[in-house]
Amino acid sequence: MSPLRSAPLPTGPASPSAEAEPDPPLVVTRDRDLLDEVGRLAAAAGTALAATGEPAQALRRWSRAPLVLLGADLAGEMAVLGPPRRPRVHVVSTRAVPDDLFRLALAVGAADVSDLPDSAGWLTELLTDLGEARVRPARVVAVVGGSGGAGATTLACALGQRAARRGPTLVVDTDAAGPGLDRVLGLERRDGVRWDSLGRTTGRLSARSLRDAVPREADLGVLTWPPGRADTLAPFAAREALSAARRGHETVVVDLPRVLGPVAEEVVAHCDLVLVVVVPTVPGLASAARVCARLGDPGRTRLVVRGSADPSLVSRAVGAPVLAAMGDQRGLDEAVDLGRGPAASERGVLARTASGLLDRLEVLGEAA
Repeated sequence: MSPLRSAPLPTGPASPSAEAEPDPPLVVTRDRDLLDEVGRLAAAAGTALAATGEPAQALRRWSRAPLVLLGADLAGEMAVLGPPRRPRVHVVSTRAVPDDLFRLALAVGAADVSDLPDSAGWLTELLTDLGEARVRPARVVAVVGGSGGAGATTLACALGQRAARRGPTLVVDTDAAGPGLDRVLGLERRDGVRWDSLGRTTGRLSARSLRDAVPREADLGVLTWPPGRADTLAPFAAREALSAARRGHETVVVDLPRVLGPVAEEVVAHCDLVLVVVVPTVPGLASAARVCARLGDPGRTRLVVRGSADPSLVSRAVGAPVLAAMGDQRGLDEAVDLGRGPAASERGVLARTASGLLDRLEVLGEAA
């Protein structure tokens, strides 16, 4: 059965139980060729669709559908109705695209105009992402050093290793001056795309494509630069990669540079929590206070103290609450050199600290 017919657009009031079900993507067109083509792609993606050829009827579900595919044949009629602005509206056509279609697309708030079958691969990935949609997007936690040598990269990798035991996890490297997270995690010999490949892409990035493409071992993936290179990373590339990572994973851990440029600012804006690793010395506390001030969102900033210190004194000095403290881990350099990563041992300081931080992140997420 065609997915277009398996989830028809309701014409009457929905029952309470029906309202609890998530709405399917909405296709608005009277073009049979377009319906057949989109239905074929939806079947390949394993996604059900709701379809209507009546713009007034479509208007009732316009804001609720996770995705709207508006046929070129009805773009003019929808523009007259003036639907509310929303993301993820795409105008699609199976015929030559006339120049005035772009004006109509702007009028309905569409992100783009696509022609089929040329854009079939892109649309299939778009629908596949919806079919894989999780109950909630991934938790995103960033880690940044309050001072040089604080151990932020090591903690980020430890968080990634422990989170991967709970579900699909991606560790994202945005610190071009760092050692490369694939080296710290022991994944440097794994094949996969890195920032040099993603930096050349444009448009929306599929969650499935990113998850399958990066260097990975079981549920742990890493996105970093290739060996010996650290090209400038464009904010749009970071934004698209983070968006795809959130859709395709349960946890995303980002290693931030201490100097927060446009890319880091883009990432921080999408984080649930930012951890600042603090060395409890006078210079370390002063430096961490400046890092926290640059982050600009004290509600999402927490401190991880590396060493022994009074948490209340550290919190007052830096201007953010202390979430955890950790000591040094014996044998850390050897574990990393052997390709085991920093949190391979259940009894290690980093493994225990990372697991506790992930537990706290769960609690903070439930309270939000």
